[in-house]
Amino acid sequence: MLTILDKYILKRYLITFLGMLMLFVPIGIMANLAEKIGKIIDNEAPLSEVIVFYGNFTLVIGNLLLPVFLFLSIIFFTSKLASNTEIVAILSSGVSYSRFLRPYLIGATMVAILIFMMGMFIVPHASIGFNEFEYKYFKKGRQVQVTDNIFNQLNENDYLYVSSFDPNRKIGYNFTYEHFDSIKQLDFKISASNIRWMEKDSLYRLTNYVKRKLHDDVEYIETKRRLDTLFTFKLEDLTPVSYVAETKNLFELNEFIEDQKQKGASNINTYVLVKYKRWALPIAAFILTIIAVAVSSVKRRGGMGLNLAFGIGVAFVYIFFDKVFGTLAEQSGFSPLLAVIIPNLIFGVFAVYMLLKAKR
Repeated sequence: MLTILDKYILKRYLITFLGMLMLFVPIGIMANLAEKIGKIIDNEAPLSEVIVFYGNFTLVIGNLLLPVFLFLSIIFFTSKLASNTEIVAILSSGVSYSRFLRPYLIGATMVAILIFMMGMFIVPHASIGFNEFEYKYFKKGRQVQVTDNIFNQLNENDYLYVSSFDPNRKIGYNFTYEHFDSIKQLDFKISASNIRWMEKDSLYRLTNYVKRKLHDDVEYIETKRRLDTLFTFKLEDLTPVSYVAETKNLFELNEFIEDQKQKGASNINTYVLVKYKRWALPIAAFILTIIAVAVSSVKRRGGMGLNLAFGIGVAFVYIFFDKVFGTLAEQSGFSPLLAVIIPNLIFGVFAVYMLLKAKR
C-alpha cells in the first residue's frame, strides 16, 4: 500500500525521469543528425528512411542510456528535495532512511521492467533497421560480416573451415570440408585454395581442388585445377553480420547462441556478451538508483550543481568500465559473464558504501 510519502516521491521520480528523456533524446537526435547530415545528403538517403532510422535510433540508444538518465534524474530532483530541507523534515518525523528509500526502489523496479521488455523484445527489432541504415549510408565499405577463421559445424557429420572470407567478391580462402560417417570416422575431406560463389550459375567454384576419400584403410585422392560443384550451404549463411545478435529477441538469441556453439563459431563471446548485457541493464537501474539517492539526499554547500557534476562523473566511469570489459570479452577471450559482472559488482559495492555513509 502506497502512502502519501511514497506517492509524492514516486511522482517526482517518474516526472523527472520522463522530463530527462524528453530533454536528452531530442538533443541526441540533433547531435547525431548534425554529424551525419553530410553523408545523408551525399548518399541521397530517402527522407522516409531517415525518419525511420531516427525512430530506431531513439529506441536503440535510448534503451542503453536509460539507467544513466534515471541516475541523473534522481540526483536532480532529490538534490532539490534536500536543498528545500524536505528530506530533513521527512527523516525528522520518524521515517527511517530505509523507509525513505522504498519509493525510489519501486520506481527503479518500474524502470527496470521497462528496460527489460525493451531490451529483450522491442529494441532487437529496431536494431535491424538501425544497423542496416548505418552500414548502407554511414559505413560504406566497412566490414559488416565475420570474415576471419570461420569454422562451422553444418550438421552432425559435416564441418567447414575458411581462413578468410571476402563478402564483396563472395570468395573464401583455404577452404576445407570434412564429412564423417555414422560412426564418426572421417569419410572424405575436400580442400581448395579458395571457394567462390558463382551467383549466375548458382554453384561453387573450387580452385586447386583436392578430395581425399578413405575406404578400407585405403586413401583415394582426386585433384582438379578447377571444379564447379554444389553444396547445401551458402557462404552468406556461414558468415553472419557482426550485429546479428543485437537483432534477436530473448528466445531467438538463446537458440542462436546454442546453434553457434554447436558450430564452433569463433566469435561466440560477442553473442554471449550481448545476452548478458541485456540482463545486466535492469540490475544497473537499481545500483545507480541507490548511488544517486545516497549522494543527493545530503544537503551540501555546492548544492545541486555539485551533485550533478558528481553524477555525470560516475555515469562516465560506469560507461568506461562497461566498454573496457566488453572489449576484453570480444577480443581477448575474457569471460563475457565476468565482463558484465565486474562493473556492476564494483558499482554495487560502491552503492552499499555510499548508502551506509548517507544513513550515518
